[in-house]
Amino acid sequence: MKFDDLYVVAATSQLPERMTLDEAEKAGLCSARALWRTDIAAVCVAETEPAPVMAAEAARAAVRRAGCRPDEIDLLLYASTSYQGHDMWPAASYVQRVGVGNRCPAIDVSQMSNGGMAAMELAAGYLLADAGRSHVLVTTGDRFCLPGFDRWRSDPGTICGDGAAAAVLSRRPGFARIRSLVTVSDSELERMARGDDPFGAAPFSVRPTIDLEANRRAMVADVGLDAVLERIDAGQRETFDRALSEADTKLADIEFFVVPSLGLGRLKAHFLDPFGIDPDRTSWSLGREIGHLGAGDQIALFGLLADSGVLRPGQRCLLAGVGQGFSWSAAVVEMLHTPTDLAG
Repeated sequence: MKFDDLYVVAATSQLPERMTLDEAEKAGLCSARALWRTDIAAVCVAETEPAPVMAAEAARAAVRRAGCRPDEIDLLLYASTSYQGHDMWPAASYVQRVGVGNRCPAIDVSQMSNGGMAAMELAAGYLLADAGRSHVLVTTGDRFCLPGFDRWRSDPGTICGDGAAAAVLSRRPGFARIRSLVTVSDSELERMARGDDPFGAAPFSVRPTIDLEANRRAMVADVGLDAVLERIDAGQRETFDRALSEADTKLADIEFFVVPSLGLGRLKAHFLDPFGIDPDRTSWSLGREIGHLGAGDQIALFGLLADSGVLRPGQRCLLAGVGQGFSWSAAVVEMLHTPTDLAG
């Protein structure tokens, strides 16, 4: 979609303490030799804090920074990829009750690592559908821990970090303007996260610990690696092309890229090399110190980079997301000014 009056008013994150790769190896959690291709230096690790709790804290901070009253939030969306701490439980409602305290619709979004970006597109559509709506709060939260997920081994090539993020999108001017936001999907790739495992009767009943690499190998064995990579690259390129076209922007006009913190090997294969992107013009130097935040990479990194002054007024940025399923999203965002705290 192309937008004329869609803005980011606030973007916040809630990140726990970091654990370096060296510290993890000394603790017997991983082998640095097995993970060297990721180039990850550290990841955020929540020792006890559940994902929805972190998300509620990020939501509260975003609403305050946006200068909004709770009743000015017309919709809350909560995206996550990991187990949220309870079964048959709407985590979005908890984030709303604790983080906002209003009565607008609160909806969970499940698009895996592309959840934050997909939620942003849903937020945009909700705002544009009714001129009386003014703000949507997009939140994310993930905690990757055993026994269900081993952040160091469940997804080789990517090391997951814990944390939450929140952004307030509005038709009211903010510190950044969203010029376009596009999502593309290819359900032929859904088996990449399912493999040959049978459907289970309860969470983790088939595999007590997630093994995404085993699932990928099962599909690759059937259709071939080249066919899988071609579909992934085609989806990513279509998303970029459409987002740039709808923003009346060329790739060369993009001065900074906020990319998922998937590990340097995957980042090079699917983003940097195909599009000729210089790593120094991306969020990678920050992402490698935080880890992959599940659904929250784009919102968290964009907010941190804007607050720190790395993203400067007048710059055009491209936010890129990809998630199992498969889905890809891209947003062209124009920085208008340095973020300010609008709470009064």
